[in-house]
Amino acid sequence: MSPETNGSGHSRRARAALQRMPEVDPAIAALSLWCGHRDGEGPTRTAGDVILYGADFETLPLAEQTGVLAHHVLHVALRHSLRLHEMEVRVGDEFDARLYNLAADAIVNEALVSGGHAIPRPAVLAGELVRELKGKGGGAVLVDWDTDRLYLALTGRSGAGDEAGRKAAQAYAAARDFETDMEAAEAAGEERDGGAEVWAQRLTQAADAGRAAGLGIGTAMAGFADLPDARVPWERRLRGLLNRAVSEIPRRSWKRPANRWVAREAMAVAAGGAGPVFEPGFARDRMRPRVAVAIDTSSSITGTQLSLFGAEALAIARRSGAEVRLLAFDEDVHLSVRLETASQLEALTFRRDGGTSFIPLVETAASLAPSILVVLTDLDAAFGEPPDFPVIWAATGAAPPPPFGTLLRVDL
Repeated sequence: MSPETNGSGHSRRARAALQRMPEVDPAIAALSLWCGHRDGEGPTRTAGDVILYGADFETLPLAEQTGVLAHHVLHVALRHSLRLHEMEVRVGDEFDARLYNLAADAIVNEALVSGGHAIPRPAVLAGELVRELKGKGGGAVLVDWDTDRLYLALTGRSGAGDEAGRKAAQAYAAARDFETDMEAAEAAGEERDGGAEVWAQRLTQAADAGRAAGLGIGTAMAGFADLPDARVPWERRLRGLLNRAVSEIPRRSWKRPANRWVAREAMAVAAGGAGPVFEPGFARDRMRPRVAVAIDTSSSITGTQLSLFGAEALAIARRSGAEVRLLAFDEDVHLSVRLETASQLEALTFRRDGGTSFIPLVETAASLAPSILVVLTDLDAAFGEPPDFPVIWAATGAAPPPPFGTLLRVDL
């Protein structure tokens, strides 16, 4: 038996709060049916789609137990453990798991307070936390902010904050005795096969039930920004496009006869008649496909964007099975190297202060005869003429679509 579970496989500590929940919040009660509830060691926390109730949970009055249970049910329903892991992969070594947990807790607590729940005090709240960001007070917090956006603002990575904002958030957390209550979790098979869409549907149905009953968080979730993103992540779309571009396509070959011609020829020989006209067969192209991956290193690209671009270039090299040629560019291509390993990428030095033009980039890529060109950029440059090979623009920001190629919007 795992130390994280009791003998029954279901939480004894949470039983009373689970029984009370339908009376106070039908939406949370419905969502709780899709969560795992276990008694565990250590403090109460969320791990993936399982809530682990610690001994600290039993010390709370029933009303606050109900609020804490609702808090963790929302962590599960909003996929915060998975999103924490995804943000860590995206940001890399600079990722601050504590600040991400702070942002997630603040969003959840704001929704619970709006829904009339009692939560242990002092508690972190999104409305208060947003006011810690210079010039970001006011507005409908639950409509305007989601966990990822709030985290990026707190760390100064989205243009909405700075180092002073990070320090203010850390001071705010310390003043409210904030402790992390969430563990990162990678996507399981069910998540990869549509977990976001499933949870978005469950949340919508639960919110409708709550609004109909006039209880709990149902009304607070109208226009709620932190709902699971049901869109296919841009990285997955990119890899799907790449797989199609570099797949081995059988080509007609005059060196290999078609199977049906061989059969007809044998029948003609056996019958002593005239043989059929030769029919070529198909053979696979044994040349390894080449992918050109271009990273925009101009002055308009932030350090976080550059780290994301480098990580995606390495992922393409590892997963596509193709030869990957990395091109770093600003006004011209200043680096061209075959990319294979993470250590190789870390050793590269990129020029950072130039302007941007895609014209020299496309010309350089053309000289490599690639199967496809992937450009990681903010699209702020001149394009020139389209090449005779496919181009994918994986672009940050909200610049207008390019005149050619396939555009993927990169969420950062």
